[in-house]
Amino acid sequence: MKIVIAPNALKDCLSASAAAAALARGVARACPEAEIVQVPVADGGDGLAQVLLTALHGEAHSVVVTGPRGAPVTASFCHVPAQRLAVIEMATASGLALLSPAERDPTRTTTRGSGELIAAALDLGIEHLVIGIGGSATHDGGIGLASALGARFPDRNGVPVEPVGAMLARIARIELSGLDPRLARTRVQAICDVDNPLLGRHGAAQVYAPQKGATPAQVVELEAGLAHLAMCIERDLGCPVRELPGAGAAGGLGAGLKAFLHAELRRGVDVVLDLVDLDRHLRDADLVLTAEGRMDEQTAFGKAPAGVAHRARACGVPCLAIAGSLGPGVETLHDLGIDALFSACREPMPLEQALAIADEALAAAAEQALRAFLAGRRRCCRPAKSA
Repeated sequence: MKIVIAPNALKDCLSASAAAAALARGVARACPEAEIVQVPVADGGDGLAQVLLTALHGEAHSVVVTGPRGAPVTASFCHVPAQRLAVIEMATASGLALLSPAERDPTRTTTRGSGELIAAALDLGIEHLVIGIGGSATHDGGIGLASALGARFPDRNGVPVEPVGAMLARIARIELSGLDPRLARTRVQAICDVDNPLLGRHGAAQVYAPQKGATPAQVVELEAGLAHLAMCIERDLGCPVRELPGAGAAGGLGAGLKAFLHAELRRGVDVVLDLVDLDRHLRDADLVLTAEGRMDEQTAFGKAPAGVAHRARACGVPCLAIAGSLGPGVETLHDLGIDALFSACREPMPLEQALAIADEALAAAAEQALRAFLAGRRRCCRPAKSA
């Protein structure tokens, strides 16, 4: 029996690789003779670069770049020389986790460091760039990133604006003539797990800016700034971004990457599953096991377990899923290809305790899930009793 184990990371607890190892341990207890293939996955959030670093036998590179508030930070990315590929998580250079609560102000943060990371990757001769755009501290529409790569955003006096959210409304025009020419030879894929538009009730400012420290007045300011940037993009570059799904990700960075770098906006899990070649592993598999920290109705919208289940169903492979907790609407996941759901928590407990025992809890849940699967399989294969 071949069993493919393809979990996401369990946030604040286990990396995707650690989760896969725990699941494999439980599977081996239930079925020692099974062929176990571990394929850790990600959906564009935390852990993206590490998952692909391991899966693709890449190299880690560290670079000192401009942090979200201008102070230098050390950020890293994954380089896969054999594929001329770089994988960047913009949060390592421009992420909310880099700032203390007192420093969080999306009117004053910049994505410049993320652009500097891209420049470092281009220096390695890459032809394919994957950039995860979750977890940002920023709301600059990507002008900081583009500025680091040679774009200019002058005001009406011809002076480049400071590339932060508060300055978006002062942009008079967009000039891309100085953009790094190597980008024209580079395929850029921007991946995230949200599809919010740039503006409006579901847009970047109204949904995400408060989470980054914006006051109600700043939300109004940032919305107006992004609306002005969208107008400049459409006028100067001929690229409509207002209603583009994913444009509102990372404070409008989705829109900026599309407009300035001609990026493809993709759901993270689809890109990752292609890069780790999950379909190849599934072709002769008997079962796939996936996992995540929490599963609920939102899991269906671009999260890793939903992507794994979709691929498994297409290959005709049963899929079991394990979560640290199961929330409202989780039953809808059966329609996506998850055949059965299991919780790693056997009883109510404080979050701190659940995190502390997560490794063994995941292994135990995998063992029980596989025993249930094998029992059902034996029952289905049992000859019918004669009358």
